[in-house]
Parts: sequence; C-alpha cells; structure tokens
Amino acid sequence: MRILYVALKHDYGRPEQGHSFEHYNFFDPLARMGHSLLYFDIMEQLRARGREGMNRRLLEVARAARPELIFSVLFRDELDPEVIRRLPDACGAPTLNWFCDDHWRFETFTRHWAPHFTWVITTAAGALPKYARLGHTRVIKSQFACNHFLYRPLDRPPRYDVSFVGLPHGNRRAVIAALRDAGLAVHVWGQGWESGRLSQEEMIEVFNSTRVNLNLSNASTPPAAGGAARRFLSAGLDRLPGGAVLKRLGRRALRAAHPAAEAPSAPGQIKGRNFEIPGCGGFLLTDPAEDLESYYRSGREVACFTGTADLVARVRHYLRHDDERAAIARAGRERTLREHTYVHRFSAIFAAMGLPALPADGLLRGAVTPGDVEEVA
Repeated sequence: MRILYVALKHDYGRPEQGHSFEHYNFFDPLARMGHSLLYFDIMEQLRARGREGMNRRLLEVARAARPELIFSVLFRDELDPEVIRRLPDACGAPTLNWFCDDHWRFETFTRHWAPHFTWVITTAAGALPKYARLGHTRVIKSQFACNHFLYRPLDRPPRYDVSFVGLPHGNRRAVIAALRDAGLAVHVWGQGWESGRLSQEEMIEVFNSTRVNLNLSNASTPPAAGGAARRFLSAGLDRLPGGAVLKRLGRRALRAAHPAAEAPSAPGQIKGRNFEIPGCGGFLLTDPAEDLESYYRSGREVACFTGTADLVARVRHYLRHDDERAAIARAGRERTLREHTYVHRFSAIFAAMGLPALPADGLLRGAVTPGDVEEVA
C-alpha cells in the first residue's frame, strides 16, 4: 500500500536524541514489509510551519498523494481534530491511529482524540469498554512486538550479569538499589542514570551481552510517602565519588531513613521491551504485566518476579543456572519469531480493516523488497 505515515521521527521530537520508538518499531517494519511510505514528521513540520501551517500542509499532502491509508501515532495535541476528520474525504483513505498508552492516558488524552479517527489501535484490553462507551466501534486490540529486522542475536559473549535500560522513574531507583545492596552487579542505562543514554545499536549490544536482562513494567506507580525525598537523595548518592562499598552503605542508611513501599501487586503495562529482549535471544526477567501470559509462558519463554525479595532470589538463581537460562532465552526467541513480530501485528491489523495485506508467515519466509520512502518537505 501507499501509506501517509504521520508521527515523530526523533525521540520526543529531539534530533539530538536519535530516532524515536515509533521510527524503529512502526515505520521501519512497514517500509521493510514493502509498503510505500510518505513520511510526515510531525515535529519537524511543526517547527517549520507552526501548528496551523502543519495541519494545512498535512491536508495538502493527503489530497495530492492519494494514499490508501493514513497511519499516525499522536504524541500530544499537534494535529487539528477538524483536519483529522476531513482527511478521509480529502483523499479517500481511512485514518488509523495507534494509541500507545491507554493503560494510563485514556481519560486525559485518548478519549478526546479517538472519535476523530476512522480506526484506532489500543494495546490495553481494559480500554475496550471505554471505547465502547464513546461509541467507537472500529477499535483493534493489538500489542507491541519485536521489530525482528533490528532486534536479533549478535553472538556476543556475556559481559554483564544484570542490566536494565530505561528511565529511572517510579520505584526503579529503589529496585536497582536493592539488587546492588544484595551484592549483585547491575548495569543501568537511560536518561537520568549515571551511565546516561545508549544508542539503538548499543542497546541491542547490551541485550545480547547480558545474562539477565531486567524489565520493570510496573515502575510508574506513584511512590509511597517520602518517596520523593528518597529518590532525590539516592540520585545524589549515585553521583558521589567513592567505591561501591561506600555507596552501598549509604543506600542502606538512606533506606532506613526513608523506607520504600514494596512494589505494588497490580500488573503493569506490556511495552516493547517485553518483546525486544527475547527477539535478541536475550534472557528476560520481568515483573508482572497485564495479559503477559497470553504472549509468553512464564518460566518457559521468559521469567517473572513479584516483589524485591523474589527478584533478588531469581536473579541469583538464573545466574547460577546457565543451561536453564539459555533454554528459556532460546524458547523466548522462537516464540517471538513465530507470533510476536511487527509483521504479525500489522498483517493482522490490515486484515481486520479489510486492507490489502500479505500473510505474516509469507512475509517472514520470503524476501520482500522494501518499499519506497519519501519525506514530506
């Protein structure tokens, strides 16, 4: 198909931070599946033309290009609702928006925007009744996946015992501190951590070079009272000079002064990391996420933990049992390639919409010529 692709090209719209999640996980698979894409970078157009000019340009491009589908991933409120409603009549193509955060942003964001689109995608089963109350019937329940074109095994020897890649929000600093206090070597990366950000290529290297890849899906839960002070002091402690033993003693004193609540039992949100690490052939240890059991078998294809004490115990267990860890990682990789690539996701989505779509298995087996990509000036 010819697709007018409307999303952020760069991470949070900032070119200095590299390409966005959307670029690596939506744009890249669509192009490699053979679709012809017209790339409309929301933030670049907004900077160049302002909000009104950007929306006017979007309408002009749709009329001129006559795409078969307009696929978008809204970031905030850059698009004009009236323009979204006019797009299908302007070019004869349906609009489709992927709402990434319906678990926590439905009431404040999605419900205001979803009615303007022909079709919408949600990853949250709990959001389906909410869409029904809006009267929106063209809702596709899908899920994040692995872009297997990028996330793949690299045959690297183990370099790290435990690693985590992600932002240090919620209770993540406390979780990492608990692992380190238990004497475990944990390497962390991401904006806000002492080691800073990783590039996409570096992140894939880490997934391939780590014995236990940690995912914290439920770390955005509001902290208990005193959590803000603890996080502030913990961040300062990480930046102080000194050896690991000194910092460990400091964190223990900090926890005594500002005790943190145990991780909540409510399941978190499945995100791309749940599929990317197994897609690299890496071993994934994750906290519970809503409906995760529908995608991977715990203890067979990924491993799960509940609470800090269980996390420490499971990390120690899997570091001691190389064969068991390798078998789980291998099975997770096989399940990912069999069911959880973006080729699978988009093939199912387009079929549900009645749009032209090759079967996922055929696309995975055959050599597909990537589609043409044109950037909107």
